[in-house]
Amino acid sequence: MPALFFVDGHFHTADRAEPVVEAATGEPLGDGAVVTESDIDTAVAAARRALPEWRASSPDHRAAILIAMADALKARAKPTSELVSRENGMPIALSRGANGAFPPLLLRYYAQLVTETPVEEIRPSITGHTIVRREAVGVVAAIVPWNYPQALAAMKVAPALAAGCTVVLKASPETALDALAFAEAAVDAGLPAGVLNVVSGGPSVGACLVAHPGVDKVAFTGSTATGRLVAEICGRLMRPVTLELGGKSAAIILDDADLDATMRGLRNASFVNNGQTCHLSSRILAPRSRYDEIVDAVAALADGLAVGDPLDPATEIGPLVSSRQRDRVLDYITVGRDSGARLVAGGSVPKDQPRGWFVAPTVFADVENSDRLAREEIFGPVLTISGYDTDDEAIALANDTEFGLAGTVWSADVDRATTVARAVHTGTIGVNDYALDVRAPFGGVKASGLGRELGPEGLEAYRTLKSIYRTGPA
Repeated sequence: MPALFFVDGHFHTADRAEPVVEAATGEPLGDGAVVTESDIDTAVAAARRALPEWRASSPDHRAAILIAMADALKARAKPTSELVSRENGMPIALSRGANGAFPPLLLRYYAQLVTETPVEEIRPSITGHTIVRREAVGVVAAIVPWNYPQALAAMKVAPALAAGCTVVLKASPETALDALAFAEAAVDAGLPAGVLNVVSGGPSVGACLVAHPGVDKVAFTGSTATGRLVAEICGRLMRPVTLELGGKSAAIILDDADLDATMRGLRNASFVNNGQTCHLSSRILAPRSRYDEIVDAVAALADGLAVGDPLDPATEIGPLVSSRQRDRVLDYITVGRDSGARLVAGGSVPKDQPRGWFVAPTVFADVENSDRLAREEIFGPVLTISGYDTDDEAIALANDTEFGLAGTVWSADVDRATTVARAVHTGTIGVNDYALDVRAPFGGVKASGLGRELGPEGLEAYRTLKSIYRTGPA
């Protein structure tokens, strides 16, 4: 099958292709398109041509097409979820929700929200009144990573289209194949040509799109290092940007926590998607009064996770996305072994997984908060455990990081846990659980990003405000 991209309502064959490799086997899955600078010019031009009519269309009209897209994505949910699991190693039980169910849900949410949000409101003024008008920001460059490709694309595409923006969606090379599901859904839904364009390629393609003069806003999810480069370009161009970047979040286990319930919660909060998740609680902060007990419990949790074929519904930990990512995680494990930390679980490639890019769930205890393991985002199934004496010390350790994306607090006393959660400097945090809420804003502070996605705030990120001053009565 040729390497395809989607521009101006049509599929095109790319001049250059890059193999997409199955994470569990290392074997080629297919060819992903690597678009050229000329292709980006064509995609942005198509989005600009489509913008006036789409921006001028009624919220009800846009909502109807978003609902039709949701139906089209839902019809493809099973094969799309399986494809993502083969591309990036995500366990299928997770992929069915994140890549199958979540995008249609989000399209429906923003379809409803945009019809409930007034385009204009009137505010009285000293000399008369002001019409405050919400308008689509314009052409959006939406750049998504490989770890949750369908979900993260939907977090940008759904509110942008609902707001009246047109979009050029850039997928990562590792997940270039599944991105075409959005293009197919656009065709099925009757989305006008040029409103959504889907391309793929590596960093040079992304850089071209971010700096393109025809782009009005950038929405980027990825590493903090790349996010800084995106922010520099957008700052120089005075271009609005939403950045959802990395994290190194803490799980604060308070001294009254129900340990069995906490371990059940940490399966998701700390190990979800094989550790390839920005909002993981990857630093475990344990009270010294229960330190040994917690170390043993976390080690047992890691050792007990089912590692294997991502297409097996029983699998909890699949392979990492690529050999490069596996080697990066193994390098961090070597750093941990060479430090003063104590390896209590994992630490190698599982012996029963000779193919693919597997790393055993790994836990290091006795980690100092100044160690690299505790300060740098590893993006794999590696946890650290550090001790503390008081709630205030736990809060200080949680905040002693350049990141501020997520976190969790675990306690039998929800009010006490909530008090601690309020004191952690972060964009999101969970009490005895961690789960994104489509109705609430998601995003980070400090080096974890700028702006918010999801909720009403996610829609407003794709709008600008215009004040029309008028004298006399409204």
